[in-house]
Amino acid sequence: MPVLVALTSLVVLSSSLFGGRPAFAEQAVDSVLVTGTGEVSGEPDTLTADLAVETSASAVDEALDRANAAATRMRDALVRAGLTRADLQTSNVTVSSQRNDDGGVTGYTVGQGITATIRDLPRAGAVMSEAIAAGGDAARLNGVRYAIEDDTALLTEARKQAFADARARAELYAREAGRPLGRVIRLSEVPAGDVIPGGRDYRAGAGAPMPIEPGRQRLTATVTVEWALEPASV
Repeated sequence: MPVLVALTSLVVLSSSLFGGRPAFAEQAVDSVLVTGTGEVSGEPDTLTADLAVETSASAVDEALDRANAAATRMRDALVRAGLTRADLQTSNVTVSSQRNDDGGVTGYTVGQGITATIRDLPRAGAVMSEAIAAGGDAARLNGVRYAIEDDTALLTEARKQAFADARARAELYAREAGRPLGRVIRLSEVPAGDVIPGGRDYRAGAGAPMPIEPGRQRLTATVTVEWALEPASV
């Protein structure tokens, strides 16, 4: 973890510039700068599935019609499984051409993504299997992500742990320097990095619900805190 101990300095502007009197004096404060981290975990209660359809045809209109029909069947299956319209979002709509070695267009491929948020985790595997079966050979599953929908309490605990970790480090360095730890000068939270979920292309027909294991979701908080160092006791 980074540690910075600042040296005391006194800066006084020359009195000759201000009519014989110092304009101001700025006193830097001895300080210790540390970073602390807190980590908690909880059980996910939400799964987001990145579903999609992909179709090909010699004419673009035909490819679009096939993709739209497959996407509609998947969407209807998700709604029948209990998802609301707010839980569904169209994404990654693409239209691309297929060409031969001479550069001539031989056909078209249309892709259309459907992001589905599933809150009933025990049924998530069955819901995804039903949607894929409804999409038929055009159906795809590009990956899933787990989340804790309301993580406020967990993040609060992680932040408390992060601050306690930072304070423990600062106290250690203050003791080693023979100085009492003073007030907090500044504090900032380090933004959490984005988690990029992995996934795979999945094709399936009607069958048993795919097994899912939500595991545990880790949440972390990182803070940088600067404490003043009080003068050493005589």
